[in-house]
Amino acid sequence: MTTDSQGFKTVATFTEKTMADLCVARLGDNGIPAGVFGADSSYPSLSFARNIEVKVNESDYEAAMSILAAADKAE
Repeated sequence: MTTDSQGFKTVATFTEKTMADLCVARLGDNGIPAGVFGADSSYPSLSFARNIEVKVNESDYEAAMSILAAADKAE
């Protein structure tokens, strides 16, 4: 994953904002602040043309990836 100019790293991408929000909630429940990027558009149908990203601070990246991997394994 790449780091953007503000020091955030993408930990997941989605096509639906609801799924991105659930990911952010899971990370938040584990003490990692996260945000949804790319979901706000005047044209909601365009969300399928680009990914909605969940990003965390660069320093939280490894912990976030571990949490998401464990959640995927549990499902």
